[in-house]
Amino acid sequence: MSVFAYEIDGDGIATITMDMSGPVNTVNNEFDAAMSDTINRLESESSLAGVVFASAKKTFFAGGDLNLIIEVEPGSEQTLFESVERTKGYFRRIEKLPVPVVAAINGAALGGGLELALACNRRIAWSDSSVEIGLPEVSLGLLPGAGGVVRLTHLLGLKQALPFLIEGKKVRGKKALDAGLVHELVDDRAELIEVAKTWIRGSKESDAHIQPWDRTPSKIPDGDMSRPSVAQTAMAAAQMLQKKTRGLLPAPERILETAVEAVTIGFDAALTVESRKFAGLATSPQAKNMITAFFFNLNKVNGGGSRPDNIDQRLVRKVGVIGAGMMGQGIAYVAAKAGVEVVLKDISIESAERGKRYSEIILDKAISRDRSTEEQKQSLLELITPTADDSDLEGCDLIVEAVFEDIQLKNAVTKASERRLNSGGVWASNTSSLPISELAQASSCPENFIGLHFFSPVDKMPLVEIICGDKTSDETLAKGFDFVRQLKKTPIVVTDKVGFFTGRAFSSQLDEAAQMVSEGVDPLRIDNLGQAIGMPVGPLSSSDEVSLSLLVKLRDTNIAAGYLKAEDDLWPGASALRETLVKEYNRGGRYHGDGGYFDYTEKGKTIWPELREMYLKPEVDRAVPDKDIMDRLLFSNVLETLRCLDEGVLNDVADGNIGSIFGVGAPPWTGGYIQFVNTYGLPAFKRRCDELISKYGDRFTPPPIFEEKLATGQLFT
Repeated sequence: MSVFAYEIDGDGIATITMDMSGPVNTVNNEFDAAMSDTINRLESESSLAGVVFASAKKTFFAGGDLNLIIEVEPGSEQTLFESVERTKGYFRRIEKLPVPVVAAINGAALGGGLELALACNRRIAWSDSSVEIGLPEVSLGLLPGAGGVVRLTHLLGLKQALPFLIEGKKVRGKKALDAGLVHELVDDRAELIEVAKTWIRGSKESDAHIQPWDRTPSKIPDGDMSRPSVAQTAMAAAQMLQKKTRGLLPAPERILETAVEAVTIGFDAALTVESRKFAGLATSPQAKNMITAFFFNLNKVNGGGSRPDNIDQRLVRKVGVIGAGMMGQGIAYVAAKAGVEVVLKDISIESAERGKRYSEIILDKAISRDRSTEEQKQSLLELITPTADDSDLEGCDLIVEAVFEDIQLKNAVTKASERRLNSGGVWASNTSSLPISELAQASSCPENFIGLHFFSPVDKMPLVEIICGDKTSDETLAKGFDFVRQLKKTPIVVTDKVGFFTGRAFSSQLDEAAQMVSEGVDPLRIDNLGQAIGMPVGPLSSSDEVSLSLLVKLRDTNIAAGYLKAEDDLWPGASALRETLVKEYNRGGRYHGDGGYFDYTEKGKTIWPELREMYLKPEVDRAVPDKDIMDRLLFSNVLETLRCLDEGVLNDVADGNIGSIFGVGAPPWTGGYIQFVNTYGLPAFKRRCDELISKYGDRFTPPPIFEEKLATGQLFT
């Protein structure tokens, strides 16, 4: 029995219902056989009047099987090219059928799902919010290889197609209709196939079965590359890409090249170009890294890879947030957005109300951009109760403490408010640095105490770092994990050690950058080369944003508390430099009046002149290659991540990769700092570390866990 159910009605309309093995329909060997048999049968029908492609799954079609793509090795490009061409051949035969073909889109049509739909003459979609449509392959380091680039460019024109292709933009419902990705929406999923058949019956005498690009003459919206405005669009897009990706992400560049070919050469020739570029991308290290991180690792993390087994999932009905500052107000917003009742408490009702106002501001912006409605705004705001009274916290399933990073203050809040929790309720601290085990000492139920480290701005940052203290129970971890997923955030689970994971990995690059400045390397060069490896901003600029004063204070506090020893400092030059800037020159960072590494004005920023006068040594700067600076910055993050894995701060490779991308700012092309080592190659990574050790010190020594993997020839999985 075929996994494509084939039914033909009395009007001669064939309905193909895709129901492949596994949870989704996808391009694999099973698809190859089923689609080949189906098209052969359609082409042999003597009285065929039309075709409807439908799905028995919750999604319409999921696209290529990434389990197969990730296994393709360099040198296999020709085999992959031939496989992609075969799939394209099926889609081309579909659109060459002498009858109209309709895609009845009942669920998400992303990637290959939209590519199949684009090969149909009409696309009718269920208007439900679960139906998302787009070509997100770029986010995995790939391009749409089954005709998506060429067909979408011919359908919409170059300018309108590029956001869907280069940015991987996805849309739902009316926006998909307005964009021209679908022709019609239906409110009732059960009506999809009948609506499709009705359209086919009304198209018997027309040329509705001929695709726009197969008409004579064919016409691309906005024209081809001979039109100056289209050529200007292509040039502007190339400049934008270079500025955005800095040449580190090949997929957007190959997509643009293919889209330009689509409006330059013939349709079928452009399809062949698309196949060749797809095959070249699929074997690249960037694609392997991004597929590993954004598909396999992310699915594992969000799917509960670090959540304790055999504990029932529980939803939070009422959450308390103590502290209505920047973090607390953000947590209150995302909780209310998830439908959770929120009590937002601060020392005064005025402060709490200001915290609630933050949600109102976000919602007003969403309304102005047609992303929300006034009714949705009021519904969300009704879920947030600002208060200065502890009694309003009564009955909370979970309370998140988000007050200042002061252990005495946090302990006082815990003692005063913890009793308001429901029986078995969870107390969570939003601390970014203070030990959870120590904070839990103020709790009457330390087994119910956990760290939930949100990132700022909370409404935009996807990650939450969950920190387990030495007495945190599995039940508490499961409840914390479920709450983070309830908020549609991505949770990673780490062990309670100084700096946790994200703090350590993030600060290591800032430390290495400061160490180089202390040695005499040009600070502006360091900052620019940090961006050259794909960091959002340079490490010195980032230090100024974080606050040099805060970095100095954290170090002093940790040493005074006995969490760190000054003699164990891997970056002594960096620590001394920051001490000098903050304590002698009052250079605390961007928001401390006198700036930090940089001076800040309304016109922008410039390097603080005295910094160069005090530290720059031209002979040292000339002796350090750009490659060394970039590798020192990158390897400092990677090695600190490996140390966290070695010490048990990280318990899972997937948590390390996703945490480094979403929480530390690892460039997406790396696939996360642990995955980077896999594709760099462990022997090559060892050789490069040895080179850096010989030049710059023992801090570039990989930890024992790396040596174990190297000795056994294993990758980090």
